[in-house]
Amino acid sequence: MLWQFISAGTGIAICAVVFIAMKERTATTFGNFYSLFVRSCTRILLPIAFVVAVILVFNGTPMTFEGKDTMVTLQGDTVQVSRGPVAAFVAPKQIGTNGGGFYGPNSAHPFENPNYLTNIIETISISLIPIAMVFAMGHVLRRRKLAWTIYGVMTFGFLLLVIPSIMNEMSGNPAIEKMGIAQSYGSMEGKEIRFGSAASAYWAINTTVTSNGSVNAMHDSMTPLTGMFTMLGMMVNSFYGGVGVGFLNFYIFIILAVFVSGLMVGRTPEFLGKKIEAKEMKIAMVIALLHPLLILAGTAISSFLYAGNPAEYAGWLANPGHHGFSEMLYEFSSSSANNGSGFEGLGDNTPFWNIACGIVMLLARYLPIIGPVAIAGILASKKYIPESNGTLKTDTSTFGLMVFAVIAIVAALSFFPALTLGPIAEYFSLY
Repeated sequence: MLWQFISAGTGIAICAVVFIAMKERTATTFGNFYSLFVRSCTRILLPIAFVVAVILVFNGTPMTFEGKDTMVTLQGDTVQVSRGPVAAFVAPKQIGTNGGGFYGPNSAHPFENPNYLTNIIETISISLIPIAMVFAMGHVLRRRKLAWTIYGVMTFGFLLLVIPSIMNEMSGNPAIEKMGIAQSYGSMEGKEIRFGSAASAYWAINTTVTSNGSVNAMHDSMTPLTGMFTMLGMMVNSFYGGVGVGFLNFYIFIILAVFVSGLMVGRTPEFLGKKIEAKEMKIAMVIALLHPLLILAGTAISSFLYAGNPAEYAGWLANPGHHGFSEMLYEFSSSSANNGSGFEGLGDNTPFWNIACGIVMLLARYLPIIGPVAIAGILASKKYIPESNGTLKTDTSTFGLMVFAVIAIVAALSFFPALTLGPIAEYFSLY
């Protein structure tokens, strides 16, 4: 529970450092990390987590230090049910985009997420601080229009993922339809009846565009294109993103978009009064390409091993074929995006998966934090150039469209061949 606050507080504090670096005209110091970290934990995370935990308790989530309790199920079985400080654990799990549940099924478990009200509260909690960080940036820099532009790009990308996902899940599964089974509630395989297919699909996208990873349904059971959209959310990793670090990922795309836009109009690229030069661009490109490299290289190695000796690695895939490839692609996407959710048809508790995913998590978590901080620090130390009529405006819808295009080209298209082999091929084989 301690680390659920430490990790989230660290993300907010580092993001605040970048805000301060963006604000100053010329500076070499950007505040005290420890001060920002403590205030992030005590003034943001703890109060919100307390409110969410109280709501959960009043709706039936356990909050006790007692152990297992004996209960009788509706069908008359006597079972031992785990209890504990569940409400206090689940609240920072959602608020801090941590995602690790108290129970194995995570927020699909009726103690972690008892009813539709708690489902709404927990869903809102996932993206509450990531969105707030964007407007915090606008407040610190006194550039609220820029904040709205960034929020608009993020939300547009989010809607492109969530709307078709909800439609796909509500339309049902054609394989089940061929069996003559009615699907009035949509595709309900792997979902809880108290939430339904629409709320489950919404949660699935919400948890994968951020670095949360909590689930209220089993993503492995989603229809093919919904599974693809959950992966795309992690592959882009900047539509809201994690607490603090989501903006840092988006900041890289802003730098790339400014550079490309500057070249298109024949001017030296500038962002907030600072020239963007070769050093910043090298760092930005390394960070932008690191994510696809880790995901695609990891998936390629695991596919090669499985294809070379399927008998030895038979325990990996419960669903060999297109879906099995998707399971491996999802696993590395989740590791690289610091997500933690999974296509749980994958038998991933083996030395290979534990070591490979551990290495990916280590590289993909720290380098994308170091890179944006380095760029912000380099820019902050440069001489401030006042805006003129020729300065590229970064708070317009045109620039927002440019940023979205850079995200689509650099991030999304990098993964298109892999997605074609997995969920897209599965979609055509199913429909």
